[in-house]
Amino acid sequence: MDGFVKFTNQSQGRDRLFRATQYACMLLSYMLENKAGREKVVLKLRRVESNMSSGRKLFRLGNFIHAIEASKAALQLTDPALCYCLTAANLNRVLYFTCDSVLWAISVGLVSNIDKAKWRLRATRCYFYSLLFHLAIDVYIIRQCIEKETKGKRRNGKVAGCEKGPDLNHSKSIVKVLKNFFFTLYLSLRHNPPVLLDTIKNICDLLSPLDRLGVYQTNQGIIGVSGLVSSIIGIVTVAQPVLKLKN
Repeated sequence: MDGFVKFTNQSQGRDRLFRATQYACMLLSYMLENKAGREKVVLKLRRVESNMSSGRKLFRLGNFIHAIEASKAALQLTDPALCYCLTAANLNRVLYFTCDSVLWAISVGLVSNIDKAKWRLRATRCYFYSLLFHLAIDVYIIRQCIEKETKGKRRNGKVAGCEKGPDLNHSKSIVKVLKNFFFTLYLSLRHNPPVLLDTIKNICDLLSPLDRLGVYQTNQGIIGVSGLVSSIIGIVTVAQPVLKLKN
């Protein structure tokens, strides 16, 4: 109970719970929309989904300030690749949160005569670019993990579980090279759960902006599942900070 209270006292914890509820309602409404006699249930689910989305926008007001500070901190990183990608990702988050605040103001009637569709498109693009840079960071870190894992195997006289010997030249065949690569990738991700969880989360999050931008259109069921998986990972990483990727 103490852990739950501590979790819900965090703004990120509340946002993750709202987000999980939002996507769960999206998934359930998609599953029930074609079933006879479920019209009222679907309507209620969509209403809850809309309320969760509005609530999350309210929670995110002012988050662009945190994104600006994160951008400043990223500039201090010594690794050029991480510095560039993380700074670019956070700058896109600044723009995304700014657009998100405008959308919230439009939805509650604080401003008028503003094209909501254009601001939603701008927000989606900024979110999409931010996710791409975060995925680039994941790929970069995974590559470092693979290199570290490979060096460790070589020091132990093994390469992806294969002993050095007369058959070493034969192991350079395409099949064995691929087998060695995927085995090393598996070991790298198994030994580094934070990067695995972060990669899965970012891939799941990518489906929604891809659909909205018309790059890869899918349905609300797929978006609901991917959003729910991403939200659950977010809840886990907030509850267990040791599983959160640290750059």
